[in-house]
Amino acid sequence: MESRKWLDFAEDVARGAGKILRENYGKRQSIHYKGEINLVTEVDRQSEAYIFGRILSAFPDHGILSEESSELTSPSSYRWVIDPLDGTTNYAHNYPCFCVSVALERNGELLAGAVFDPLLSELFTASAGGGAFLNGERIRVSATEILRRSLLSTGFAYDVKQSSDNNLDLFREFVLAGQAIRRDGSAALDLCYLACGRFDGFWELKLSPWDTAAGLLILREAEGVATRLDGSPYDIHQPDILASNGRIHEQMMEVIRRANT
Repeated sequence: MESRKWLDFAEDVARGAGKILRENYGKRQSIHYKGEINLVTEVDRQSEAYIFGRILSAFPDHGILSEESSELTSPSSYRWVIDPLDGTTNYAHNYPCFCVSVALERNGELLAGAVFDPLLSELFTASAGGGAFLNGERIRVSATEILRRSLLSTGFAYDVKQSSDNNLDLFREFVLAGQAIRRDGSAALDLCYLACGRFDGFWELKLSPWDTAAGLLILREAEGVATRLDGSPYDIHQPDILASNGRIHEQMMEVIRRANT
């Protein structure tokens, strides 16, 4: 019963923040740069302020970890991990691939997660032990068993132009090994698309907790698998992820091993 309460709240908050994104989509944005190509818009901040307000009003003792603000620490065992706009670069360029991600953890264990795409009105949700859903319908990962027939997804960190650890070597190997690769600029949606069978595998480097918190729970509840690139256990505080439907996981790891030799 408690998990349903958390999930209902996460869903409602994600929808509310998504409404802000949708209403401002296509309008001229005030853009600020946090790095050479890492940007933040005024809508990121509006969405974040809305989410903070909702959480602090309902659960004033809970902690909050968000992309755009310093962590709000708390003695409580509960912490919300949020991305008010995952896909900011897409949003700033009117490319229609972005979302809101809201997750709750207790002592590091993910309890509930919601990822909302406001343009497609797609709400991906999951609660621990309760399964994963898209707009209320149960979802599961794909049944694809061969990497050559797999549609994969990935992304590149904002320091891709400066760092030698930039994913380009893995990208080349997976281009040759898989059926095709998509790079849409939203790790949260990548994980959700993997969870519902649109993608078969996903990998990325240099991620942050808010990128994957909700999507990771949704994937796991959809019977997907997530590890680090070397196969070791993954949690949202690890920088690299290898996720799949489980059936092609070892094949993807072999590609990574080959790229690293």
